[in-house]
Formats: sequence, C-alpha cells, structure tokens
Amino acid sequence: MEILFDFLSAGAFGNASVGNIVMLAVGCGFLFLAIRKDFEPLLLVPIGFGILIGNIPFRLGMELSIYEEGSVLSILYQGVTKGYYPPLIFLGIGAMTDFGAMLSKPRLILLGAAAQSGIFLTLLGALLLGFPVNEAAAIGIIGGADGPTAIFLSSMLAPKYLGAIAIASYSYMALVPVIQPPIIRLLTTRRERLIEMKPSRPVSKRLRILFPIVAFLLTCLIAPGAIPLLGMLFFGNLLKESGVTERLANTARNAFIDIVTILLGLTVGASTDARRFLTPDSLKIFLLGAASFAVATAAGVLFAKLMNVFTKDKINPIIGAAGVSAVPAAARVCQMMGARENPTNYLIGPAMAPNVAGVIGSAVSAGVLLGALAG
Repeated sequence: MEILFDFLSAGAFGNASVGNIVMLAVGCGFLFLAIRKDFEPLLLVPIGFGILIGNIPFRLGMELSIYEEGSVLSILYQGVTKGYYPPLIFLGIGAMTDFGAMLSKPRLILLGAAAQSGIFLTLLGALLLGFPVNEAAAIGIIGGADGPTAIFLSSMLAPKYLGAIAIASYSYMALVPVIQPPIIRLLTTRRERLIEMKPSRPVSKRLRILFPIVAFLLTCLIAPGAIPLLGMLFFGNLLKESGVTERLANTARNAFIDIVTILLGLTVGASTDARRFLTPDSLKIFLLGAASFAVATAAGVLFAKLMNVFTKDKINPIIGAAGVSAVPAAARVCQMMGARENPTNYLIGPAMAPNVAGVIGSAVSAGVLLGALAG
C-alpha cells in the first residue's frame, strides 16, 4: 500500500490544481480551433498539445518539467529562451516569401509601417499599467502579430514573461480571421471595400536578387539589433531568388522550417505551467496584446484611407489590415473580405505587399527597441 500511495502521489492525484485543469482546457480549446475550425493549425496544434504536456501534474524533482534543469523539455526550450528558434524560422520565411508585390508597388510599404504604431502605443499602455520599460517593450511587440519576433525580443528583454508573450502573440496570429474582419467593417464603407486594384507589374530578376542584399544593409545599418532576424530573412530570400541555390531554398522553406516550428510550438506551449502562467500580469499581457493587435489593424486601414485622399490611384483600405506581420493569414483575410463584397475582386496580391512589409517592419521595430534598451 505504501508503494501504491507513493506512485499515486507522484502523479495527478497528488499534485493536480485548479490551474492545471484550466490550462488543460485551454490546450484542448487550441486543438479544437486548429483541427475543427482550421485556425492556423501549423501553429495551434503544436502549441495546444504543448500546453497539455506542460500542465500534466506530477511531483517536482522527477526532471520532467520544462523548468527543471537537465530535463529533455528544458534542453529543447533553450531554443526559445536563448533566442535560437526565431532566426531559424525567419530563414524559412525568407525562402518562401515573394517580395514581388511589394517591389511592384513600393508605396504599399507605408501600410506595413503604419501598422507598427500598435507596437509603440501598447508599449505606452504597458508602462501605464506599471510594467518596467524593458518588459513593456517586449509586450508591445505583440502588436506586430509576429510570434518569432515577439519570442526573440522577450527572450532578451523580458524572460520572466516569455511564455505569456509567446502564447499571446501566436494566439492573435491564429485568430486573425476572427479579430480583423469586424475592425475592417467598422472603419470602411462598402464603396471603399469594392475598390478594385490594378494587377502588380512584373519585377525583374535583377531587382529580386538585389533587394535582399540592399534591404539587409539599409535596415540593419539603422537597427543592428535586428541582424539575427533580418539577416536570416533576407538570406533565405536570396537563396530563393538567386536561382543557383534551389536545393537550399527548398530545404529551408519545407523540412527545415517545419522542424523548427514543431520544436518552437511544442516548447512554447509546454512553458505554460499553471503555477507560472496563471498570474494577473499574464492577464494584463493578453489584454494589452489584444489592444495592440486591434490598434495595428486599425492603423493600417486608416492610413490607407488617408493615402486615398492624396492619390488618384485608389487603394482598397481593406489591405491596410495586412500591415500586421501575420503572413499570409492577414492577406487571406483581406482577400476573403474583398471577395465577399465583389467575387471578382482579387486583393491577396496587393495585400501581400503590406503583409511582407509588416514582417520587415516588426523586425526593425524589435531591433530599435533592443538597441535602445538592451545592456
């Protein structure tokens, strides 16, 4: 009986808490959204199952927890805490990204820049709620809707809140189809949503090759803190566009990024141990993240409307919402909303311009904040 009692006390019967049950329900909710609703399953399935792994109750000291030094999960989690995984994700993103739409219509870059205002407004909000400036900066980056960038910056500036910031960032990335449409409808008229945009002009091979080199030099000379992210992003894009490294590009955008995504998603999910995750500060982070994402979406839409005041070639303001860096989810939302008003309206091409510009913009913002606050 003593052996049986020891066995039972090592597991859920002796260590379960209400917090564990809540987080297990959250993990199941993520899996439901991913599998049943098809909300970013490549993100939510690993994160959701990771939440289950991280909240199975057991007796501490068994070297199983992600927070117990020497455990398998803690070793894998070093890719998050040390910032290894985000640059590797950016390598794969670069290898699968086509910057042609942005290069064809450079003015749409401004929409990606406008959406970054959500980052800095949320930083101010976090300061008002009492967070120190480093942690406020890491929380603000959630507004970029870029999970790898949020993880990279929070691992440097706010490791205490790394799990909450990472989960918030990926949650809002996955919920783009839920969050953005009401904001777009609120800020636009039907007439504006019916605007049809001209197809993008072809972009030369030479320009496609030169862009990642020149863009890397310009952005990282200004914000050297972004070198790990933008260096890998533009390197991956050069592998794609050069035409001589197709094997490397194909590996980076397929098997390589899939492996890193699995490890990142699973360990981020497993970091949500209820004892560390269910705190008042985590709730504040989620609320600030939601506000940040809403502000970023609204800023992109409103800036597109402002640009239309000064230009003859009108922009459909729907695509301003794609200025957040949730690639390509935000662009798909723009296409869906445009097609709902007019089935012949093809917006995903133009929307990819601010979408990929938003990826660069959020990484530059992270580099600026890191340069200003680190050390």
